[in-house]
Amino acid sequence: MYRIGIDVGGTFTDFTLLREEDGQVSYHKVASTPRDPSQAIEQGIADLLKIHSIAPNEVGHVGHGTTVATNLIIERRGAVTGLITTKGFRDVIEIGRQVRPHLFDYGVVKAPPLAVREHRHEIGERVDAHGAVIAALDEREVETAAKKLKSAGVKSVAVCFLHSYRNPAHEQAARRVVERVLPDAYVSISSDVLPEFREYERWSTTLLNAAVGPRMETYLEGFLTRVKNLGITVEPFTIHSNGGLMSVRAVRAYPVRTCLSGPAAGVVGAAEIGRVAGFENLVTFDVGGTSTDVSLVYRGKPLFSSSRLVADYPVKTPMIDIHVIGAGGGSIAWMDDAGALKVGPQSAGADPGPAAYSRGGSKPTITDAQISLHRLNPVSLLDGRLKVDEAAARAVIDQKVAGPLGITLEQAAEGVIRIANANMSRAIRSVSTERGYDLSRFALFAYGGAGPLHAIDVAMECGIPQVIVPQEPGTLCARGMLLTDISFDFVRSEISEVTADSWLRVCNLFAEMETEARAWLERERVAPAAQSFRCHIDARYQGQNFEVMVPVTGIQAHGMVEFLKDFAAAHQREYGYDVPGRAVEVVNCRLQAVGDVAKAPLREIASTGSVAAAVVAHRNVYFGIQLGWLDTPVHARGKLPAGAALAGPALVEEMSSTVLLAPGQSANVDRVGNLIINVGRIK
Repeated sequence: MYRIGIDVGGTFTDFTLLREEDGQVSYHKVASTPRDPSQAIEQGIADLLKIHSIAPNEVGHVGHGTTVATNLIIERRGAVTGLITTKGFRDVIEIGRQVRPHLFDYGVVKAPPLAVREHRHEIGERVDAHGAVIAALDEREVETAAKKLKSAGVKSVAVCFLHSYRNPAHEQAARRVVERVLPDAYVSISSDVLPEFREYERWSTTLLNAAVGPRMETYLEGFLTRVKNLGITVEPFTIHSNGGLMSVRAVRAYPVRTCLSGPAAGVVGAAEIGRVAGFENLVTFDVGGTSTDVSLVYRGKPLFSSSRLVADYPVKTPMIDIHVIGAGGGSIAWMDDAGALKVGPQSAGADPGPAAYSRGGSKPTITDAQISLHRLNPVSLLDGRLKVDEAAARAVIDQKVAGPLGITLEQAAEGVIRIANANMSRAIRSVSTERGYDLSRFALFAYGGAGPLHAIDVAMECGIPQVIVPQEPGTLCARGMLLTDISFDFVRSEISEVTADSWLRVCNLFAEMETEARAWLERERVAPAAQSFRCHIDARYQGQNFEVMVPVTGIQAHGMVEFLKDFAAAHQREYGYDVPGRAVEVVNCRLQAVGDVAKAPLREIASTGSVAAAVVAHRNVYFGIQLGWLDTPVHARGKLPAGAALAGPALVEEMSSTVLLAPGQSANVDRVGNLIINVGRIK
C-alpha cells in the first residue's frame, strides 16, 4: 500500500509518496492553481499514479494541507456573515481591544468587522460568569433576527452569547432556530468553536469559522470529487493548525482550525526528522515561493500558541507557534519613495511568477537574483521540468535594481538576497532570542524550495552553529503529512486561584474533557490502544492580564506543587522573571486528544559511492564581492552516500531545492540522508 502527503502552497503544490512495505519515499511538484487548488492536487496525484505504476486501490492514506481558509481571510472573500449576540454586545467585534494597528501611522486602519453592523442582531438572554441563567433566551427574537438575515442574503451565521463557554444551552437553542429559518446557511456557535472566556477573541474566531465555512465546504467537495474520480476510495485527512490530522467531517465543522495547515505539517516533520538525526532543539526555517515560516522545536516538541492574528483578525485556537513573514523565492524587490531597496512582502506567486520562469513576470524577485548569481541552476529547475530564462532574470535585476542604484548587477542581486536574509533573521529572533532561548543551542532546520539557499547565511547572522537540510526539503510539508497523527483540542475555562480545592476542580475538568475526547477519537475510528492525551494549563500570576501555557504530565490530585514549579519556570523563560510567593491563577485547561497513525520509519540511505562520483557538473557561482565568481562543483544529492563529507565551495542539487556551501564551510551526510552543515565562523 501507498500513502500520499500533499501540501498546497502559493507557488507550488508538493507531493510525497510513501511505499509502506519498505519505506521508499518519492517526491513530486506541480504548479499551484490558485483559482481552484484541487485542480493541482488532481494533476499531481495522477502524475504519481502514472509515474510509479500504482493502481488507485493501492492508495491507503491521503493527507493534505491547505491554505484555502487562510487565503479567504487574507483576501476578504469569506461568505456574507451575520452575527446573533447578547443584547448590549452588538459592537464588541468592532470595538475590539481599543488598540490601534500602528501607534504613529494613522493611515494603517483596523481590519473591517467580519459582520457589518446591519447584519448584527441583539437577543434578549443572559448567563452569568458561573453559567447561571439570569434572563431566559427569547426564541422569538432569534427567529425575527434569522428572518432579517435571510432577507439580507446572509449565507453564514455566527451565534455568540456572553458567558456561553460556561453554559452553552442558549447558543444551542438559538442554532436550532436559525437552522430552521435558514436551512441552507452555515451556522457556527462560539461554545462549540471556542468554549473560552474573553468574548472579543471568542467571537472573532467564531465569525472567521462562519465566514470561511461555506467556501471551504465547496473546496472540500471539489477536492473529494477529484480524488474519487481518480479511483481512490479512502477518505482524505486534512492537517490542522496544531499539527494533527482531522477528517473531512471535522474540517467542515471547524475550518478556522486549518489556518496554518501546511506550515504546521512542516514543523511536525522537522521535529521527527530532527529527533532521528539526534537534534532535540531546532529552529524550523521554511522558505517557499511566497513566505518564510519559522518556529521552534524545544526538547523534541514543537512550541504551541493559543492565540494569533490572521490577516489582523484574532484567532484563538491551539496551534503550532509559527511566525510568518512575506519573504520567499517569489518576493519582489522594489524601491521605496526614498530610493532604498526593499524586498517583499509582495510576491510574484505562481502566476506570473519570477521573470526567469517566462510566464509574464516583469518584476525582480529573489529567485531572479539567485539565478543571476548562478546559485540556482540557470538552465532549468525541478529536474529539468521547469525551464529557466537566465537572460530575463539578469535583465530585470539590471533594469530595476542595479540601474536605479548605480551598482553592478552582481552587487544588486546580492543586495536583494542580503536584505531578504536580514528579514528572515529578524523573524527567527522574534520566536527565539526575544523569548529567552539561546540560539547557540539550536540547529537551523532548513526546508522549503528556497530554505537551504538562505539557511547558512541566516544561521551565521543569528549565531546558530549548524544547519540541517533533509532530503527533498522543498516537499517537507507534504512529507510531514505522513509523519503526523490524528488529533483534536478541547478546552475549558476555569478562572480561579490555585488552591487545594480549585486543583481538584481542575482535575475534574480534565477528566470530563478526556471522556469527551475519547468519544471524538472513536468517531474518528481510532482504536483505544492508539489513543493518548496531552494536557496544558494556561496560568498567570494574580493581577496579570495574560497567561503562559504550561505543559502538564498527568493531571493528578497530588500534582499541584509540581505544576506551580513548572509555571514559575515557564514564566521565567517567557518574561525573564518569576514572583515567588505570589498567587497563581488557572485560566484555561487544555487537552489534546491524539490518535496514533502508523508511520514508516525514516529509511537509511546507501553508504556505497563517493563524493567525486556525485559531481555532475561545474559552474561559476558568485560568492560576494571579496571572493567573486568561483568554479564550483555541482553534486547530485541522490548520489551522495551516507557518511560523505563535502567542503565548500560546493552546490548540492535535487529536484526541489539547492544547497550552497561557501569556501570554509563543510557538510556531512548522515545515515538517513540529511545534510548536516557546519556554518563556520559566526559573524
